[in-house]
Amino acid sequence: MTAPVRRVADLVYSEVLGYRPLELDLYLPGTGGPAPAIVHVHGGGWRRGSRREPLPVLGADFYGSLTAQGFAVAAIDYRLSGEARFPAPLEDVRTAVNWVRDHAPSYGLDAGRVFLWGDSSGGHLALLAALTGSTVHGVVAWFPVTDLAGLPSDVADAGGVPDPGPESREAQFLGRPASSLPDLARQASPVAHATASAPPILLMHGAADDMVPPAQSVRLAKALSAAGATVELELVPGATHLWNGASDVSGIVRRSIDFLRARG
Repeated sequence: MTAPVRRVADLVYSEVLGYRPLELDLYLPGTGGPAPAIVHVHGGGWRRGSRREPLPVLGADFYGSLTAQGFAVAAIDYRLSGEARFPAPLEDVRTAVNWVRDHAPSYGLDAGRVFLWGDSSGGHLALLAALTGSTVHGVVAWFPVTDLAGLPSDVADAGGVPDPGPESREAQFLGRPASSLPDLARQASPVAHATASAPPILLMHGAADDMVPPAQSVRLAKALSAAGATVELELVPGATHLWNGASDVSGIVRRSIDFLRARG
């Protein structure tokens, strides 16, 4: 029989003057002993989304499926691009990771086994936090943005329609188009922060994604590998963005869980 899931909702993890309080929901497995914790970062182009809206293809009980495997989940909100520009959302993710670690004893969590997991823009923020100072045990990133400056040409090469203009998701995230802010775009790109000290990273990407093309994950995987970091890359045949067209989404979730479990 599956152990019951306990949700502790609406925990304030950060209060930045002038902004709404930032909250997370904790999903706790009904098992004994300190549980490894996943800080989950939702996607939505940095401008939409919610901690309570994981990918539609995953179903309503996605967080419960993770707790059933013995992981606690901290599903977080962060400041969206209509509220604050980069680096604000990155700072929020870092703060959430620290909050989980600091409060681990109160909720039966293992402070030494904190992971990051995100999809699309959430995968971007998870990677960037892990590569720029957040101490985590591993990262799962699904179809993440990794190279802001290179995204328009990657989209064009994949047969999509690039949007390099001022209303693009990337421009709203940075404040202006990446082409006009090359230094900031580089600072905001995980590929620029690939070092041997990176935590183990799993990149999973739809091979047919023309919104955030797989070249983004391929480029980061190559940079991490060249730096001597531990990285695994898996391209999912037929899948586009958000795992549309994927033949075995549950298998993608299992692959991700297995990766984290192997990290200890």
